[in-house]
Amino acid sequence: MSGHSHWAGIKYKKAAVDAKRGKLWSKLARALIVAAKAGGGDPAANLALRYAIDKAKAANMPKDTIAKAIKKGTGEVEGVSFEEVLYEGYGPGGVAVMMDALTDNRNRTTPEIKRLFERHGGSLGASGCVSWMFSKKGLITVGTDKTDEDVLLEIALGAGADDMQNTGTIFEITCDTSAYDKLKEALKEKEIATEVAEISMVPQNTVPVEDEGTAKKVISMMEAFEDHDDVQNVYANFDIPDEIVARVS
Repeated sequence: MSGHSHWAGIKYKKAAVDAKRGKLWSKLARALIVAAKAGGGDPAANLALRYAIDKAKAANMPKDTIAKAIKKGTGEVEGVSFEEVLYEGYGPGGVAVMMDALTDNRNRTTPEIKRLFERHGGSLGASGCVSWMFSKKGLITVGTDKTDEDVLLEIALGAGADDMQNTGTIFEITCDTSAYDKLKEALKEKEIATEVAEISMVPQNTVPVEDEGTAKKVISMMEAFEDHDDVQNVYANFDIPDEIVARVS
């Protein structure tokens, strides 16, 4: 199972857990603030803000909470200023990892991310050390039990998808970011339920992780990064067989 689609699936399941909701909403609010600050408060004219709003709505964030975060970004309401930081490094087994963070104190966040890498057998790298291995893509997954593969492929290609793969339990569809909205809408019109739908950093190649101990370390590392308050998104290029995932998740 490839790292980007597998971790996206785990992340969405984690987001559904009520105990995590407070932390999730806090992260989503940061994304709304930064997007509104950078491009204005009108989602029709600010693509990043529109995506941030979609994520917030998917997490059942109240409308007034979304609106307040946007106003903080545009300066209508006083709020904390956040800085965007991209962290890159390597995890167990040589797995490439990169993550988007929003922090109000880079001097605090960077050492914390470095410690998390080291605690899980990895290392924080220099800027650009792994980002060249990833491409920004639209990523949508659909359960293989939700629709016929040929039907889905026809819809996906017709809406501008680059590729569709059957990983066993899900159909993984990737597309250029410019085709993402059209593809998402085409699936919605056909009432095909998606498991994951997001703009993601998709690895060009994957690293096989077939040792159970290493796989456990990789997933534990990813969970640790995801649980960090300042981390928004985590991407990796691991490829763990489904049977090992089932045992270590």
